[in-house]
Amino acid sequence: MSWPVFVINMAKNTTRMEHASEELGQLGIPFTRFEAVDGRALSPEEVARVYDPIANLTRARHPMVGPEIGCYLSHLAIWEKIAAGDAEGAIILEDDFTCDDDLAEVLDAVARDHGDWDILKLFSARKGQKLLDARPFSSGREVAVPYKVPNTTLGYAIRRDSAARLARDVLPVSRPIDEDHKHFWEMGLRIALVSPPPLAFGEQSAETGTITAARHHKSKQPIGAALRHGWRSLRFRIRYLCNLHWHRFVRRAR
Repeated sequence: MSWPVFVINMAKNTTRMEHASEELGQLGIPFTRFEAVDGRALSPEEVARVYDPIANLTRARHPMVGPEIGCYLSHLAIWEKIAAGDAEGAIILEDDFTCDDDLAEVLDAVARDHGDWDILKLFSARKGQKLLDARPFSSGREVAVPYKVPNTTLGYAIRRDSAARLARDVLPVSRPIDEDHKHFWEMGLRIALVSPPPLAFGEQSAETGTITAARHHKSKQPIGAALRHGWRSLRFRIRYLCNLHWHRFVRRAR
Protein backbone atom coordinates (compact mmCIF):
# COMPACT_ATOMS: atom_id res chain seq x y z
CA MET A 1 0.00 0.00 0.00
CA SER A 2 1.65 3.22 -1.18
CA TRP A 3 -0.58 5.83 0.46
CA PRO A 4 -0.17 6.60 4.17
CA VAL A 5 -3.10 6.13 6.55
CA PHE A 6 -3.83 8.69 9.28
CA VAL A 7 -6.22 8.17 12.18
CA ILE A 8 -7.43 11.36 13.85
CA ASN A 9 -7.64 10.90 17.59
CA MET A 10 -7.71 13.05 20.70
CA ALA A 11 -5.31 11.79 23.39
CA LYS A 12 -8.06 11.41 25.99
CA ASN A 13 -10.16 9.23 23.70
CA THR A 14 -8.25 6.05 24.49
CA THR A 15 -11.21 3.70 24.00
CA ARG A 16 -11.77 4.85 20.44
CA MET A 17 -8.07 4.57 19.67
CA GLU A 18 -7.94 1.03 21.02
CA HIS A 19 -10.82 0.01 18.76
CA ALA A 20 -9.31 1.74 15.73
CA SER A 21 -5.91 0.13 16.34
CA GLU A 22 -7.51 -3.29 16.66
CA GLU A 23 -9.51 -2.86 13.47
CA LEU A 24 -6.50 -1.89 11.37
CA GLY A 25 -4.09 -4.22 13.15
CA GLN A 26 -6.19 -7.28 12.36
CA LEU A 27 -5.94 -6.40 8.67
CA GLY A 28 -2.22 -5.61 8.74
CA ILE A 29 -2.80 -1.97 7.76
CA PRO A 30 -0.08 0.36 9.09
CA PHE A 31 -1.23 3.79 10.20
CA THR A 32 -0.13 6.95 11.95
CA ARG A 33 -2.12 8.35 14.84
CA PHE A 34 -2.69 12.07 14.31
CA GLU A 35 -3.41 14.24 17.35
CA ALA A 36 -6.78 15.94 16.93
CA VAL A 37 -7.28 19.63 17.63
CA ASP A 38 -9.38 20.12 20.74
CA GLY A 39 -11.84 22.79 19.69
CA ARG A 40 -13.06 23.20 23.26
CA ALA A 41 -9.58 24.36 24.31
CA LEU A 42 -9.18 27.06 21.64
CA SER A 43 -8.83 30.59 22.98
CA PRO A 44 -11.21 33.31 21.72
CA GLU A 45 -8.29 34.76 19.75
CA GLU A 46 -7.60 31.41 18.08
CA VAL A 47 -11.28 30.96 17.24
CA ALA A 48 -11.44 34.45 15.75
CA ARG A 49 -8.45 33.65 13.53
CA VAL A 50 -9.93 30.48 12.02
CA TYR A 51 -13.72 30.95 12.19
CA ASP A 52 -15.90 33.50 10.37
CA PRO A 53 -19.22 33.89 12.23
CA ILE A 54 -20.51 36.49 9.74
CA ALA A 55 -20.10 34.12 6.79
CA ASN A 56 -21.64 31.40 8.94
CA LEU A 57 -24.91 33.36 9.08
CA THR A 58 -25.48 32.90 5.35
CA ARG A 59 -23.53 29.74 4.60
CA ALA A 60 -24.57 27.35 7.39
CA ARG A 61 -27.67 26.19 9.20
CA HIS A 62 -26.28 26.85 12.67
CA PRO A 63 -23.28 28.48 14.37
CA MET A 64 -20.29 26.17 14.67
CA VAL A 65 -19.49 24.76 18.10
CA GLY A 66 -15.95 24.26 19.39
CA PRO A 67 -15.70 20.55 18.55
CA GLU A 68 -16.77 21.24 14.95
CA ILE A 69 -14.06 23.87 14.58
CA GLY A 70 -11.53 21.50 16.12
CA CYS A 71 -12.60 18.72 13.76
CA TYR A 72 -12.12 20.96 10.74
CA LEU A 73 -8.71 22.13 11.97
CA SER A 74 -7.63 18.51 12.50
CA HIS A 75 -8.35 17.65 8.87
CA LEU A 76 -6.69 20.87 7.75
CA ALA A 77 -3.51 19.97 9.66
CA ILE A 78 -3.40 16.57 7.94
CA TRP A 79 -3.94 18.18 4.53
CA GLU A 80 -0.90 20.36 5.21
CA LYS A 81 1.12 17.27 6.13
CA ILE A 82 -0.01 15.42 2.99
CA ALA A 83 0.77 18.44 0.81
CA ALA A 84 4.32 18.51 2.17
CA GLY A 85 4.85 14.76 1.75
CA ASP A 86 6.04 12.55 -1.09
CA ALA A 87 2.98 10.29 -1.49
CA GLU A 88 0.47 11.08 -4.22
CA GLY A 89 -2.32 11.04 -1.63
CA ALA A 90 -3.38 9.68 1.73
CA ILE A 91 -6.19 8.02 3.64
CA ILE A 92 -7.79 9.95 6.50
CA LEU A 93 -9.86 8.10 9.12
CA GLU A 94 -11.65 9.43 12.16
CA ASP A 95 -11.30 7.20 15.18
CA ASP A 96 -14.91 5.99 15.47
CA PHE A 97 -14.94 3.61 12.49
CA THR A 98 -15.22 -0.09 11.93
CA CYS A 99 -14.16 -1.66 8.65
CA ASP A 100 -14.82 -4.55 6.31
CA ASP A 101 -12.31 -7.38 5.97
CA ASP A 102 -11.21 -6.24 2.51
CA LEU A 103 -10.25 -2.69 3.53
CA ALA A 104 -6.57 -3.29 2.70
CA GLU A 105 -7.57 -4.37 -0.81
CA VAL A 106 -9.77 -1.27 -1.15
CA LEU A 107 -6.95 1.02 -0.04
CA ASP A 108 -4.56 -0.61 -2.50
CA ALA A 109 -7.11 0.05 -5.25
CA VAL A 110 -7.41 3.67 -4.12
CA ALA A 111 -3.67 4.25 -4.52
CA ARG A 112 -3.73 2.71 -8.01
CA ASP A 113 -6.86 4.51 -9.21
CA HIS A 114 -6.54 7.29 -11.78
CA GLY A 115 -10.16 8.39 -11.70
CA ASP A 116 -11.27 12.01 -11.89
CA TRP A 117 -11.68 12.77 -8.18
CA ASP A 118 -10.12 14.94 -5.50
CA ILE A 119 -11.72 13.15 -2.56
CA LEU A 120 -12.89 9.55 -2.49
CA LYS A 121 -15.32 8.86 0.35
CA LEU A 122 -15.09 5.49 2.09
CA PHE A 123 -18.31 5.84 4.09
CA SER A 124 -21.93 6.77 3.55
CA ALA A 125 -24.87 6.13 5.83
CA ARG A 126 -27.33 6.82 3.04
CA LYS A 127 -29.01 3.66 1.74
CA GLY A 128 -30.13 3.38 -1.86
CA GLN A 129 -28.58 6.71 -2.78
CA LYS A 130 -28.45 7.92 -6.35
CA LEU A 131 -25.04 7.33 -7.94
CA LEU A 132 -23.67 8.72 -11.19
CA ASP A 133 -20.92 7.47 -13.52
CA ALA A 134 -20.41 4.17 -11.71
CA ARG A 135 -17.43 2.01 -12.73
CA PRO A 136 -15.82 -1.16 -11.36
CA PHE A 137 -13.30 -0.68 -8.57
CA SER A 138 -12.06 -3.40 -6.23
CA SER A 139 -13.68 -6.82 -5.92
CA GLY A 140 -17.43 -6.43 -5.46
CA ARG A 141 -17.25 -2.64 -5.25
CA GLU A 142 -17.51 0.29 -7.60
CA VAL A 143 -16.61 3.96 -7.64
CA ALA A 144 -19.32 6.46 -8.44
CA VAL A 145 -20.24 10.10 -7.99
CA PRO A 146 -22.88 10.43 -5.25
CA TYR A 147 -25.69 12.74 -6.31
CA LYS A 148 -25.72 14.04 -2.74
CA VAL A 149 -22.32 13.98 -1.07
CA PRO A 150 -22.62 11.95 2.17
CA ASN A 151 -22.53 13.51 5.61
CA THR A 152 -19.54 12.93 7.93
CA THR A 153 -15.84 12.58 7.23
CA LEU A 154 -15.48 9.18 8.89
CA GLY A 155 -13.04 8.06 6.21
CA TYR A 156 -11.84 9.28 2.83
CA ALA A 157 -8.90 9.38 0.47
CA ILE A 158 -7.53 12.65 -0.80
CA ARG A 159 -4.97 13.40 -3.49
CA ARG A 160 -1.89 15.43 -2.56
CA ASP A 161 -2.60 18.33 -4.92
CA SER A 162 -6.19 18.53 -3.68
CA ALA A 163 -5.02 18.53 -0.07
CA ALA A 164 -2.64 21.38 -0.87
CA ARG A 165 -5.38 23.43 -2.51
CA LEU A 166 -7.80 22.94 0.36
CA ALA A 167 -5.15 23.68 2.98
CA ARG A 168 -4.45 26.94 1.22
CA ASP A 169 -8.03 28.08 0.67
CA VAL A 170 -10.40 26.93 3.43
CA LEU A 171 -9.55 29.38 6.24
CA PRO A 172 -11.41 30.98 7.82
CA VAL A 173 -14.02 28.23 8.08
CA SER A 174 -17.72 29.02 8.42
CA ARG A 175 -19.46 25.62 8.52
CA PRO A 176 -18.58 22.00 9.39
CA ILE A 177 -16.18 20.19 7.09
CA ASP A 178 -18.75 17.71 5.79
CA GLU A 179 -21.08 20.59 4.88
CA ASP A 180 -18.27 22.12 2.85
CA HIS A 181 -17.89 18.79 1.06
CA LYS A 182 -21.63 18.73 0.36
CA HIS A 183 -21.27 22.16 -1.27
CA PHE A 184 -18.65 20.71 -3.60
CA TRP A 185 -19.27 23.27 -6.36
CA GLU A 186 -18.04 26.18 -4.25
CA MET A 187 -14.45 24.92 -4.20
CA GLY A 188 -14.60 22.94 -7.42
CA LEU A 189 -14.27 19.65 -5.54
CA ARG A 190 -14.67 16.38 -7.42
CA ILE A 191 -15.99 13.95 -4.83
CA ALA A 192 -16.56 10.25 -5.49
CA LEU A 193 -17.67 7.34 -3.30
CA VAL A 194 -16.68 3.70 -2.95
CA SER A 195 -19.91 1.67 -3.05
CA PRO A 196 -20.72 -0.30 -1.05
CA PRO A 197 -18.56 1.63 1.42
CA PRO A 198 -15.93 -0.39 3.33
CA LEU A 199 -16.37 1.62 6.55
CA ALA A 200 -19.17 1.92 9.10
CA PHE A 201 -19.61 3.65 12.43
CA GLY A 202 -17.83 1.86 15.24
CA GLU A 203 -17.08 2.96 18.81
CA GLN A 204 -19.14 6.13 19.43
CA SER A 205 -18.48 6.79 23.11
CA ALA A 206 -15.74 9.35 23.74
CA GLU A 207 -14.07 10.48 26.92
CA THR A 208 -14.06 14.05 25.59
CA GLY A 209 -17.71 13.98 24.52
CA THR A 210 -18.99 14.14 20.95
CA ILE A 211 -19.88 16.84 18.44
CA THR A 212 -23.50 15.67 18.53
CA ALA A 213 -23.66 16.13 22.29
CA ALA A 214 -22.12 19.60 22.02
CA ARG A 215 -24.62 20.51 19.31
CA HIS A 216 -27.59 19.35 21.41
CA HIS A 217 -26.35 21.33 24.39
CA LYS A 218 -25.98 24.44 22.23
CA SER A 219 -29.45 24.00 20.69
CA LYS A 220 -31.32 24.65 23.96
CA GLN A 221 -32.80 28.10 23.39
CA PRO A 222 -35.93 30.22 23.96
CA ILE A 223 -38.92 29.71 21.66
CA GLY A 224 -38.24 32.89 19.66
CA ALA A 225 -34.65 31.92 18.97
CA ALA A 226 -35.75 28.38 18.12
CA LEU A 227 -38.20 29.71 15.53
CA ARG A 228 -35.54 31.91 13.97
CA HIS A 229 -33.18 28.95 13.85
CA GLY A 230 -35.89 26.82 12.20
CA TRP A 231 -36.42 29.47 9.51
CA ARG A 232 -32.67 29.73 8.97
CA SER A 233 -32.40 25.95 8.57
CA LEU A 234 -35.26 25.91 6.06
CA ARG A 235 -33.67 28.64 3.95
CA PHE A 236 -30.36 26.80 4.08
CA ARG A 237 -32.01 23.57 2.94
CA ILE A 238 -33.85 25.20 0.03
CA ARG A 239 -30.74 27.04 -1.14
CA TYR A 240 -28.64 23.89 -0.88
CA LEU A 241 -31.08 21.74 -2.88
CA CYS A 242 -31.51 24.38 -5.60
CA ASN A 243 -27.74 24.66 -6.04
CA LEU A 244 -27.27 20.90 -5.91
CA HIS A 245 -29.86 20.20 -8.61
CA TRP A 246 -28.44 23.01 -10.76
CA HIS A 247 -24.94 21.57 -10.66
CA ARG A 248 -26.04 17.95 -11.07
CA PHE A 249 -28.62 18.52 -13.80
CA VAL A 250 -28.12 21.80 -15.66
CA ARG A 251 -24.35 22.23 -15.58
CA ARG A 252 -23.84 18.51 -16.18
CA ALA A 253 -26.03 18.65 -19.30
CA ARG A 254 -24.06 21.52 -20.86
